[in-house]
Amino acid sequence: MKPIMKTTLIPAAVLALLLTGCTAGGDDSADTSAADTTLSVNWGGFPQTWAPGSQAMEPGVMRIPYETLLKRLPDGTIEPNLATEWTFGDGALSLTLKLRDDVVFHDGTPFDAEAVKTNIEYVKDVVGGQFGGPLKAGVKAVTVVDDTTVQIDFTRPYGTFTTLLSQRNLPMASPAAIADGSIETTPVGTSPWAYDESASIEGTMMAFNKFDDYWGDLPAMENIDLYAIPDDTAAVAAVLSGEIDVTDTESEQTSRIESSGVADWYQYPAIRNNVTFFDRATGGVFGDEKVRQAFCYALDATVYTALDPTTHAADQHFIEGEQGYNADIVGYPVDLDKAESLLAEAGSPTIETVFPAAPFNKQQVEVYAEAFNQLPGVNITVQELAPADYIATWASGQYALGIGQHGQITPQDWYGAWWSETAGNNPSKTASDELKGLAGKAFGAAGTDGAEAAWEDVMAEVTDEALTCGHVQVDQVITYNTNQVANVQQSDSVWEPNLIDYWAVTPAGQ
Repeated sequence: MKPIMKTTLIPAAVLALLLTGCTAGGDDSADTSAADTTLSVNWGGFPQTWAPGSQAMEPGVMRIPYETLLKRLPDGTIEPNLATEWTFGDGALSLTLKLRDDVVFHDGTPFDAEAVKTNIEYVKDVVGGQFGGPLKAGVKAVTVVDDTTVQIDFTRPYGTFTTLLSQRNLPMASPAAIADGSIETTPVGTSPWAYDESASIEGTMMAFNKFDDYWGDLPAMENIDLYAIPDDTAAVAAVLSGEIDVTDTESEQTSRIESSGVADWYQYPAIRNNVTFFDRATGGVFGDEKVRQAFCYALDATVYTALDPTTHAADQHFIEGEQGYNADIVGYPVDLDKAESLLAEAGSPTIETVFPAAPFNKQQVEVYAEAFNQLPGVNITVQELAPADYIATWASGQYALGIGQHGQITPQDWYGAWWSETAGNNPSKTASDELKGLAGKAFGAAGTDGAEAAWEDVMAEVTDEALTCGHVQVDQVITYNTNQVANVQQSDSVWEPNLIDYWAVTPAGQ
C-alpha cells in the first residue's frame, strides 16, 4: 500500500481559479436541497506518520480516525469515552481503567485491554517525542487484568494521567496495524470515520468514510475528505468556491472572507509556543545557563505579536487560572545590556547555529533570529522546511534551538515532555539538580494542599534556568462555507490547533 504523505499539490479547480484571477466570492447559488453528509476539510498537509502519539500528527488529522480513552472538557472535567470507569490506586501510583466491550477497530480487530497495553507500550517505547516522553518517564508497567480491565502502574504519583489520556499522547490505534508497521502510513482507529484508500487521491485527498460498526451514535457528517492545500490564498479560494467546506487560514484573509457573502470565520486560542534550547548539555551550544539567559533577554516577543493580531506575548507557559501558573514569574524583559553582560560572563562564545522554520511561523522565527543576532558573536541562520518536515523534526534534537507547539495543559505533563532527564523532547538528557529536586517534591506532594505551589516552584525554576522563553499564545483562524455547512465550532479539546468539533458540524439548512 502506498503511503499518502505531505504534498504541495492544489486541487485543479482551485488552481484554475487562481490562474484566471477569479475570487470565487459572492456566489450564493449553492444547492442545499440534497444535504451533503461529506465534510471536506483542509489543514495544509498530511502527517509524515499516522503512528499514535506522534508529534508529527496535528490534532485536526489525528481526531478524524482516532479516539482517546477519555475526554476532557474545557473546565477540566474528565468524561468517559473508550474507557467507562477509572480508579486511582493509593497515592495515585496506579490507575485502573474499565473499557467498553462493544468497540472494534476499523480493521475488525477488537478493542480490549490488550489493545490498550499495546498502544501504551508502543507510544512509550517506540514513538517517544513530546507525547510519548511522559509515558516513558511515568509508566512503570501495564497489566491486562481481563478483557475489559487494564491497570497502569506509575513510577511516581501521577494524578493527572487521566488528562493525558484525553489528549494527543495516546489515541487508540489497531494493535494489528501497529504489529505489522502499516499504522505509520495507514491510520486505523475506532472513530466513526475509517480511512478508505480506494476513494482517496494520492497526494491530494484522503477519504475517511462512515464506519458502519461504530460503537456509538454516528455524527451528522458521515464522511470526511481531508485535503492538503498548503497555500492560504488557494485554501480560502477553495472554501469560497465551494470545493471544500473548512480550512484554517491567517488573519489577513478575513476581510476577503467577510466580503464573499458565502463564508464566515472565527478564531480560538489554539497554540502556545516558545523558544526551546535543545542542545543544553555540558559543552552544548546552549549548555551554559548564562548563554540561554542572554538570548532570552535579547528577545522581545511583542515585536512579533505587533505584526499579527492573532498572537499574544506571555511571560510563561500557563495562563492565569491554570494549574502551573505562577504569578511571581516575570519572564525576561528585553535588556540588551544585560544580555551582552551575561555573554561576557560566559566567556564571549561564538554561536553559530540553525533555527528551523515553516511557512506558518517563518515570520516569528525571523523576528526572533534577528533579535538574537544583535548579540556579539551570534549568527543564527533561519532554515525553512515544508510543514510536515518541520512538525516532525523541529523538536527532534537535530537543531540546537527551535520554536513550536507546547500543547501540554498540566505542569506535570509539561515537565515530563520537555524538561526532565527522560523527557522525549530533552535530547540533552540533562536536568539540573535544583530542577529535579523541585520536581521530586512536586510529585511527592500529589493529592495534598501543597501540590499546586510545588508545581509553581518547578515552573519558576524552568524560567530561572532559561530553558525556554519567548512565550506566545496564538489564536487559530478557521473559515467555512456557510452555504454548505453549519455549526462549525471550536472543539472541547483545549490548546489543540487545526481542529474543529467534527461531531457538531451539520449540512447547511439542517
